[in-house]
Amino acid sequence: MDSPTVAVHEGAHHEHPSYQRHHFVTMDQQRESASFGMWLFLLTEIMFFGGMFTAYLIYRNWYYPAFVAGSHTLSIVLGTTNTAVLITSSFTMAMGVWCAETRKRSGLILSIILTLVLGLVFLGIKSVEYHEKWVQHHVPGLRFDAMTFVHPKAEPGQPVEPGLPLDMAQHTEIYFSLYFAMTGMHALHMIIGMGLLIFMLIKAVQGAYDDGNIAFIENFGLYWHFVDIVWIFLFPLLYLISRHQ
Repeated sequence: MDSPTVAVHEGAHHEHPSYQRHHFVTMDQQRESASFGMWLFLLTEIMFFGGMFTAYLIYRNWYYPAFVAGSHTLSIVLGTTNTAVLITSSFTMAMGVWCAETRKRSGLILSIILTLVLGLVFLGIKSVEYHEKWVQHHVPGLRFDAMTFVHPKAEPGQPVEPGLPLDMAQHTEIYFSLYFAMTGMHALHMIIGMGLLIFMLIKAVQGAYDDGNIAFIENFGLYWHFVDIVWIFLFPLLYLISRHQ
C-alpha cells in the first residue's frame, strides 16, 4: 500500500502542466532555468564574436591604409539597408513574443512570417554584396587581386586616382578575410535562426503555444536580438570607420 507521502507527491505530479518537465518543481523554476541556459549560450557567442572583433581592431591598427581602402569598396547603401532590415526584424520578433504572451495566435503567426521575410531580404542583399566582391576579385584565396588597389595607370586625358603601393595593397586581403569571416558567421547565425523560425511557424499554426508554454519563443527572441546587435557592431566597423576621401 502506498504511503500518504507518495500519494501526495503523485497527486502533485498529476497537477503539473503537460509541458512541465518532471525534474522541475514549478513552471517558474523551469522558465528561469531555460532563460539562464540561453543567457549562458549567448555569453559564449559574445566571446566568440569578441575574438573576431579584437582581431579586426588589431590588424586594422597594423595595416590602417589597407583596411581603409578595403572599406571604401563596400556599399554604404546596401549596408545601411541591411541595418534597417534587421532593426525592423527585431521589432517584428518582439511583437511575436508579445503576441505569444497574450495568446494571440494570428498575431504570432504574422510576426513570425514577417521576421522570416526580413531575414530572407537581409541574406539576399548580403548575397548581392558577396557577388560584387567576387566580380571585383576581392575574395581571399579563391579570387583575389591586390593590383586593384595599386596606383592605377592614367587613361589618356584622365587623372591618376589615389591608390596604394603594392606591398600595402597586399594587406587588403587581410581585411577581406576578416570581412568574410565576420559577415559569414553572422549570416550562418541568421540561417540557423530562420530554420528555427520555420519550426516555430509550423508549431504556431498547430496551436502549440496557445497553452502559455512560450519559453521557446522568448528564448529565441533573445537569440534573434543578439544576432541583430552583432550586426549593429559589424556595420560601423566594416563600412563606416574612416570613410573619407
